[in-house]
Amino acid sequence: MGENTLSQQYQVLLAAAREAMKSAYVPYSHFSVGAALLDSKGHIHHGCNVENAAYGATNCAERTALFRAMADGHQAGSFQAIAVIGDTDGPIAPCGVCRQVLVELCGPDMPVIMSNLQGNWKLTSVAELLPGAFTPASLVKED
Repeated sequence: MGENTLSQQYQVLLAAAREAMKSAYVPYSHFSVGAALLDSKGHIHHGCNVENAAYGATNCAERTALFRAMADGHQAGSFQAIAVIGDTDGPIAPCGVCRQVLVELCGPDMPVIMSNLQGNWKLTSVAELLPGAFTPASLVKED
């Protein structure tokens, strides 16, 4: 799926997402997801889903990677790409909440690499994941 081949950089990012998936805490769904976020300095921030018995407190892999990078001092808009992987039939897609967070913290053209354990993948962008997104600019009232 996607184009014929992924760049070496995106392959490394997918491998990091696969490794992050191993840390998932999923005692309820048993559905592990991993994410890897590339920052502007070339560092990779790992994320995995972390479940909670109070389901609303569960955090997805993509948000874990983004929040971890923000907590480490990286600025919104400075990220280069994110990869996400899960044990799905086709490439896994970020949920709606993760899409909204991606819109807030990443540039609209930032690549999003979605994959599965069988090696199927799809390359898209933040803007393509959430067209017509509610953004910080949506909060500004025009006089």
